[in-house]
Amino acid sequence: MSPATVRTSATLRRRLAALFVSAGLVLGLVVLLTGTVFARTLALQDAVTQEYFQAVSETDRALVSMVDAETGLRGYALTGDPVTLEPYQRSLEIGDEFERTARAVAERSGDDAVLDDYGAAVAAARAWYSEHAEPMIAQIEAQGSDSVSPEQIERGRGYFDEVRASVGTYLERLRGIRADAVADLERMTTLSAILLTTVVLTAVVVGVLIWVALRRWVVSPVDALAADARAVAEGDLDRPVAVRGPGEIEQLAGDVEHMRVALVAQLGELRTSRAEIADAHERLTEQAEELRRSNRDLEQFAYVASHDLQEPLRKVASFTQLLQKRYGGQLDERADQYIDFAVDGAKRMQRLIQDLLGFSRVGRVGGEVVDVDLDKALARAVDQLDERIEAAGAVVTHDPLPTVRGEEPLLVQLFQNLVGNAVKFRHPDRVPRVHLSARRVEDSWELECRDNGIGIDPQYAERVFVIFQRLHAKDVYEGTGIGLALCKKIVEFHGGRIWIPEGEGEGTTIRWTLPAVVEG
Repeated sequence: MSPATVRTSATLRRRLAALFVSAGLVLGLVVLLTGTVFARTLALQDAVTQEYFQAVSETDRALVSMVDAETGLRGYALTGDPVTLEPYQRSLEIGDEFERTARAVAERSGDDAVLDDYGAAVAAARAWYSEHAEPMIAQIEAQGSDSVSPEQIERGRGYFDEVRASVGTYLERLRGIRADAVADLERMTTLSAILLTTVVLTAVVVGVLIWVALRRWVVSPVDALAADARAVAEGDLDRPVAVRGPGEIEQLAGDVEHMRVALVAQLGELRTSRAEIADAHERLTEQAEELRRSNRDLEQFAYVASHDLQEPLRKVASFTQLLQKRYGGQLDERADQYIDFAVDGAKRMQRLIQDLLGFSRVGRVGGEVVDVDLDKALARAVDQLDERIEAAGAVVTHDPLPTVRGEEPLLVQLFQNLVGNAVKFRHPDRVPRVHLSARRVEDSWELECRDNGIGIDPQYAERVFVIFQRLHAKDVYEGTGIGLALCKKIVEFHGGRIWIPEGEGEGTTIRWTLPAVVEG
């Protein structure tokens, strides 16, 4: 390297150093200030949208739970029915996350009065639980609901008014803190916008100055280097990059040449990697095929296992029934009870296995796919349920139903399960009514089965379609928990979907879709 080049190189360094240091100081100062404001803004935003919002939401939820618990307790005092205590039992499951939230809010806001208000609310709630609710429940369990006096109810109302007032005070404190944080957030947001504009303007000015300097000091020497680099980028990897120019450009040229050499080496490695990826893809394909084969084997195993279980279980059921018929009444009462248990268990196991067989056959045992008149399919299902419908006094009606493509026995089973469920889960205070209807939605039929029965809690709307999921005890409603799961499998086998819509009034509404027949 010549002395002239060294001097030029040194001058370039000094000029660029002075330029970038000055620009860096200005931009750094502005960015530091902006970063501080942004950090404060983000902290406030996090507090408003997370901690404060969570604290208000959790407290609102806790208050609603307490109100439900107090209502349930008063219902228990009036009726003595333990079912009415369910909201009270749920309120006992509230954990200590509210205390952590209160402490987080106090630490974030610096307002220790939050903990005082929280403590007062907790003390009032504990007083209501320990001094009113628990003694009253114990009294009712021991002496019955008639033992509860109006004075006790009024005293409990007084305790609960204290709970409501203390929780309300705590809520007001939380909302006030959050409102203050929102106001601070708005101020910080405005300041952030101003600083951001300043950063942009400063960056534009600095950028122009740097562009002018670089154009004069760097761009021209780099043009020659760019020509060599462009040739390499266009695929001429064997062309060496000439090392020339000022010290910085010379070093850059050396780095580009080093990169070209490394690129040639990496290209060879890439070819090797592609071969390895192709081999891995082939192995993955083989594993996927093995998985599909394994799933088919598992399905076949489930079918065979359920089918083979029927024969020994049939013998168990037959011989236990013979025991019941021959020796019933000849043994003591406990022996008769044991025999009844055995007979009932064998029958329920037979029903379970039969339902499992039916469930495993859907999609496995290929039936004939034909045009199915759903009016006639529904009529067959209702005819098979005739005794249950007549015994319940149920009324089954329907609008005109369409014709779809599918396996007729499966669609009859679908109607039979849905109507049977509607009759089984009828409301004790009204005549069971079941109505089926259909409407065209684009290229599908949307069908609906609506009843006026006991209904399904929305939180269980998905769970009821899972196999073996029961919402009621076996001694209240018989069944195996497979009915709606079988409906889901039948509908999905036909290319549709099934669900329970929200907010449909009394009873239960189940909707499902089936592809419409395409008219040629």
